[in-house]
Amino acid sequence: MMDPQTQLLYPIDKVLLAVMILIIMFGMGASLTAGDFKRAVRRPRFILVGFISQFGFMPLIAFGMSWMLGLPPAAAIALIMVGCLPGGTTSNLFCYFARGQVALSISMTTVSTILALVMTPLLLGLYTRPFTSRISEEMGGGASFVIPATDIVLSLLLVLVPVCAGLVLRRRSRPWAKVAEDTAGFMGMIVILYLIVTAFYRHHSLIFSTPWPIYVASISLGLAGFLFGYYLSRLLGAYPIQQRAISLETGIQNTPIAFAIILLSFPDSAMQNDMLWVAIIYSVFIIISSTCITLWFRRTGQLDWDVYQNTLIHTRLFGSDWKTEYPENFLPPRIAQDPSQGERREDSIREEN
Repeated sequence: MMDPQTQLLYPIDKVLLAVMILIIMFGMGASLTAGDFKRAVRRPRFILVGFISQFGFMPLIAFGMSWMLGLPPAAAIALIMVGCLPGGTTSNLFCYFARGQVALSISMTTVSTILALVMTPLLLGLYTRPFTSRISEEMGGGASFVIPATDIVLSLLLVLVPVCAGLVLRRRSRPWAKVAEDTAGFMGMIVILYLIVTAFYRHHSLIFSTPWPIYVASISLGLAGFLFGYYLSRLLGAYPIQQRAISLETGIQNTPIAFAIILLSFPDSAMQNDMLWVAIIYSVFIIISSTCITLWFRRTGQLDWDVYQNTLIHTRLFGSDWKTEYPENFLPPRIAQDPSQGERREDSIREEN
């Protein structure tokens, strides 16, 4: 797909990318608390919905699009890898602006990141077999190409080191942890924008020479994740604020981890370039589509969010037994029975424990 002599990332880019990954994952760890893990345990149903969406649907749809659109093997492997990844701090940020349940989003990110140690190499090995066999055939001479599962696990473990460091900082100094959390999101966005802009500037011809199926697959993967997460969670009884969180968590994958895995586990420069290009395209369009989806969620979720906030304030002021009265037919049917959208139930569980 790409000229083997093309140098997509320069040494300085790789250094910045490594720094970005460290900062983002450190910030992610600094944002986590023991309460996030407790919430995950208390919400097994929605965590399961997230697991099905993240590690069930996304890899399957990535494989399906790669197969139906006839993507080149390296591009297909990269797309499937993106589909096999956990969520990240970016989804938590978009969830906040979309009026979603941020606590649920963070809980899902935490669980999916831990499970990725097993699920990502397992699913990648399963779904990429048709494409690795094609690479083996092209290599000839009886050579066999296999997905470097051990290297991928080591890459994921390496990425989790700064997360653990962030957890330690959070435990020892919350003010500094907050600084690290805020800095990580900002610095990560700046570095991603730098890498995207420089890649397009140096290799702008790639924009026009890249086959259209790669664009379709890269854009559609995130959009399909948004839709699947939204409607599956609704089908299983999630409230609107939870739907929005699960939708964004499903569609937005942790692309910094994808960059880390590609750079550390696929040393062949030609294949590495092809895979990085797909990850860059996905990163560009997932930011655009996430922004559009977030603006839509923010507008359509205004009423249920205001009712949710109002109910929480009344609960804090007057106790969990207080029932706020609203005009008849004022509340949407889905939150009429529980305007707190499950939060009061969470409070009662916390009191029992």
